Amino acid sequence: MELRLRLLLLLLALICLHAPRWASAQQPEEATVIVKGSSRIAATDDNYVCATIDWWPPEKCNYNQCPWGQASILNLDLDHPFLSEAIQAFDHLRIRLGGSLQDRVVYDVGTESPCSPFTNVSNGLFGFSVGCLGMDRWDKLNDLFQRTGAIVTFGVNALYGRYNVRRSIWAGKWNSTNAYDFIKYTISKGYPVSSWEFGNELSGHGIGAKVDAKLYGKDVIEFKSILRQLYKAPLSQPLLLAPGGFFDQQWYSQLLETSGHGVVNALSHHVYNLGGGNDVHLIRKILDPKYLDRAEDTYRDMQLTIQRHGTWASAWVSESGGVFNNGGLLVSNTFINSIWYLDQLGMASQYNTKVFCRQTLIGGNYGLLDTETFLPNPDYYSALLWHRLMGNGVLSVDINAPRQIRAYAHCRKQQQGITLLLINLSNTTGYNVTLLNDINVSLGKRPDFEKRSSFTHRLKKAVSWLARKPPSNTKRREEYHLTAKDGDLQSKTMLLNGVPLELGDAGSIPAMDPVLVAVDSPVHLAPTSIAFVVLPKFEAKACS
Repeated sequence: MELRLRLLLLLLALICLHAPRWASAQQPEEATVIVKGSSRIAATDDNYVCATIDWWPPEKCNYNQCPWGQASILNLDLDHPFLSEAIQAFDHLRIRLGGSLQDRVVYDVGTESPCSPFTNVSNGLFGFSVGCLGMDRWDKLNDLFQRTGAIVTFGVNALYGRYNVRRSIWAGKWNSTNAYDFIKYTISKGYPVSSWEFGNELSGHGIGAKVDAKLYGKDVIEFKSILRQLYKAPLSQPLLLAPGGFFDQQWYSQLLETSGHGVVNALSHHVYNLGGGNDVHLIRKILDPKYLDRAEDTYRDMQLTIQRHGTWASAWVSESGGVFNNGGLLVSNTFINSIWYLDQLGMASQYNTKVFCRQTLIGGNYGLLDTETFLPNPDYYSALLWHRLMGNGVLSVDINAPRQIRAYAHCRKQQQGITLLLINLSNTTGYNVTLLNDINVSLGKRPDFEKRSSFTHRLKKAVSWLARKPPSNTKRREEYHLTAKDGDLQSKTMLLNGVPLELGDAGSIPAMDPVLVAVDSPVHLAPTSIAFVVLPKFEAKACS
């Protein structure tokens, strides 16, 4: 009893000591998130989080920056220990090999020409010559993938055999011989490619080059025929993805109608909704809820296109870096970008997007790993937490809060309960977020926020805490709070529950442990912060 009294007096002293600071600082506001756990509104693939490795050589430069270094499919150091550790931490990370130059790649299988890398040329697509993937390099890549348990998606050259008519328009039939030989070689070596993607950014108006949708659809039929011929066992059939470009509703609809039932397994598109790498307003855009919401139209229109023209297909984001032309220096590789990235993962999942591939795993300014040091950037840890905590069942939420609060709910990953992702876009206001289950709450009834936000109430709550036993683990939830080091939104160091996330000895990924909190208390969401909240005992029929 005496010890408890001393603790009480100490706590009161601390409260009084800090009272002037609390009075001068902006008080946290109240918010409510109601999770609807009775049914799923969408579902992702179990390996929703995906990362890309691109073809860009060191000479790829924009805005007087050349951030690619040795990070391409052709020159990446595949033996770097940090690379293996980073992939293995996901326990089957999906990796997509592709990018702008994939439609200029020749596979060195049965070809008589020398296998040369990309070089700068004035008249080449994107300013580069045709490049070559040697089979010795392909063997080494697959050694990495098999050692780390990666799930592979490979983007095929869809311009091979075609010719440039004028400007960006390409015509002519696709020549499938080189792709056929390459896939045959891949199967002969026992390399498990989970999916093959046909072309890169050739849809709609195209980026650098474009192909008519009907012609593209006919070539996709041929590509599907090749896959069915070479993968003889029905259960071994990989997925066919197309077109891996920017969404154009008319073009995508025509592709599905031309190719027909069951040919395209996944309709893939790219998302770069923040602008170019030289945009000085990138941070403002990331923190603007109205700007972020614009991407929702694309996900919704993609879902409608599939429902109307190709119910056999699913939606994939096969490339998304947010900022095009290499990403934004000191934006795409810093804490602030995790707000954009996690918001996009949450938003896309609500529209039945099965896979979301981040540009890049390594390379450019938007890599999950630093191009030179291979150290994880903040988005790496954000991706890893999503992968470990967010299951494939997507739940609906109601948010009673300003638009600066973003909330996404999923069934918990391979365990009972749910996981909630909360994002605070405000850089000045924190929020006390009350979590409710729609089974037990009336949507028209709001908690008494005024009473709970008062200083007196907090004091009473602190005192009452001392007078009762701490809650058992069954009455606790897990919280993972992500913030920027020293409050610097452009910091490359992310804090998890106040502790810097840094690699351990030999490049080991740090432990990412939660704090345990009483399940009936509000979640305190600091300004410009992110929180994953795991509720193991949350009653959600959709997750049982």
